[in-house]
Amino acid sequence: MTTIALALQAVKERIQACAKAAGRTPHEIQLVAVSKGFAPCKIEEAYRAGQTSFGENRAQEGLEKIHALKHLSLDWHFIGPIQSNKTRLVAEHFSWVHTIERSKIAERLSLARSNGQAPLQVCIQVNISGEGSKSGVSPGDLLPLAKFVQTLPRLRLRGLMAIPQLTADFDLQRRQFRQLRELKAALAVEGISLDTLSMGMSHDLESAIWEGATMLRVGTAIFGDRKSTKDSWQ
Repeated sequence: MTTIALALQAVKERIQACAKAAGRTPHEIQLVAVSKGFAPCKIEEAYRAGQTSFGENRAQEGLEKIHALKHLSLDWHFIGPIQSNKTRLVAEHFSWVHTIERSKIAERLSLARSNGQAPLQVCIQVNISGEGSKSGVSPGDLLPLAKFVQTLPRLRLRGLMAIPQLTADFDLQRRQFRQLRELKAALAVEGISLDTLSMGMSHDLESAIWEGATMLRVGTAIFGDRKSTKDSWQ
């Protein structure tokens, strides 16, 4: 087995063990391999090991990889901030977007998505830590944004996404993820039923699983440390 195949297997074993401990079914938790900064050949290695969903956070880099790997049947997730001038590129080439935080971006994605494509699956990013450096809508502004996104054609609102404060404190990790789960429950009370909680990365996937994560975004634990920007995969 390749290094990436072994790492992918180790991540899946972590997911299975934690899901079992939390009384959950591993099959209800989807793994998105975060491939930003890694060459198409590395993505193909992961694909050969059974991984089909990949996450990119730069639109142009993601597009180049989508074209390079068009011979494979891959599911592409956009997980980075969306610039207004990149909405068409994202809408046309990705199947999921995890990072809607403004109505303007959601509307532009909807307009750019072709009628001939399946609806774009989207999550709203919530800033659950309150950090100024983090993207995401504030919890207090989530409901009106969710109501608006639900009205847009060619988008399907699936869930919520968060990048919590970086910490090794397991209890704090769980408290932050619990907040996102509770926000999802609060939306259900308002008639907005969602099925996705995109939360949990290499260092905190266990706490995310305990709090109901249905989608994990894992990069380092699969591909290793990323190179610097100037020493990119190109």
